[in-house]
Amino acid sequence: MEHAFLFTLAIVASFSMSWAIGANDVANAMGTSVGSRSITIRQAILIAAIFEALGAFSASGQVTETLRQGIVNVEIFQDRPMVLVIGMLSALFASATWLIIATYRGWPVSTTHTVVGAIIGFALLTVKLSQINWFVILRIASSWVFTPLLAAFAAYMLFRSVYRYVLAAVEPRLAARKWLPVYVFSAVFVTMLVTIFQGLEPLGYRVEIMPTLIFSTVVSLSLSILFRQLLEQNYLEENTDDLFDFAFVESSFGVLTVFTACAMAFAHGSNDIANAIGPLVAIVDILVDHRISIDSAPIPIWIVGLGSAGVVSGLAMYGYRIMDTVGVKITPLTPSRSFSAQLSTALIVILASGVGLPVSTTQTLVGAVLGVGFARGIGALNLNVVKSIFVSWLVTLPCGAILAIFYFQLISGMVLWLGL
Repeated sequence: MEHAFLFTLAIVASFSMSWAIGANDVANAMGTSVGSRSITIRQAILIAAIFEALGAFSASGQVTETLRQGIVNVEIFQDRPMVLVIGMLSALFASATWLIIATYRGWPVSTTHTVVGAIIGFALLTVKLSQINWFVILRIASSWVFTPLLAAFAAYMLFRSVYRYVLAAVEPRLAARKWLPVYVFSAVFVTMLVTIFQGLEPLGYRVEIMPTLIFSTVVSLSLSILFRQLLEQNYLEENTDDLFDFAFVESSFGVLTVFTACAMAFAHGSNDIANAIGPLVAIVDILVDHRISIDSAPIPIWIVGLGSAGVVSGLAMYGYRIMDTVGVKITPLTPSRSFSAQLSTALIVILASGVGLPVSTTQTLVGAVLGVGFARGIGALNLNVVKSIFVSWLVTLPCGAILAIFYFQLISGMVLWLGL
């Protein structure tokens, strides 16, 4: 095959990006569940391996989606496809490098925003400034402020309700039997929406809002009734007079936390893994067929498998650093707090998707964790950790751009030296 060097480099770049996504982004999503001890790290890896892979295999063939976010139109490179190949390689390597650096520092950063920064970096070298859609970039940047704040507010209100109606009730165990089915309904309903809109839409299915709402309501109501029956059975079997059995209450919230973690992993796999495998498909098309693919096409199974393997291995090998930050260092988490953060994150993500606002799941979840911590008082937050996270968010885009410029120059020099 021609360009064997670039083909091999593309595989390495894609796997590196997948690995980095697993270490940072997936670990971030699993951090609240692990930090609250609802699941162990091994169970988090198992959940990610199953549901991230399922989500990835459901991903559509938006092979150039990373570049076609409106920032740069790939049609500009129709007459110089090798420039696009080098550009995507530089974006992948730059994004992977920054994510690995951030993971080493324990910073939960946005994969999407890292990729956006990398795209801007190589675009500055290859297209005119007028051909970069700065309005889209500004729109994305605005989400860095609003979505964490919305998530923090939602998590604050949700946890305050959990505290008021369950944890601070006169008889918490009895209150749990009454109110937990309501939270089950809310969790299942929001999770269904996340799964359908972020899991089925990438498959190319047209999702109608009203049938989706009806279907989600029926499923949520059914599961909440079933959960109430299980609570009643468990309550009768234990036959305890300890109405202040917080272990029983928290373990019940733990079940919901695991459920939402599975759904978020599926939604993440169906969308964000495309940041790593989408460019690889486009590069292969260019190197093999000597063309730039504009339309969607099925992603080859071996590429999806490569991305899934990278995500799981990254989570298993290095994800503990981010899980420690999100699940422990920002604020101590219990299953009820973790549930509040995850459900709020899912709610904000689905609402933002509905209005077409580009958001970062990472920043949304961190905002939700901050909201839960603030509900217990400012003293419950580790402000030094919070400060370092905010700084990492501010430098993510420029660091992605600078690294992309470096890699573009490096790879371009290698291509010229090899005479490709």
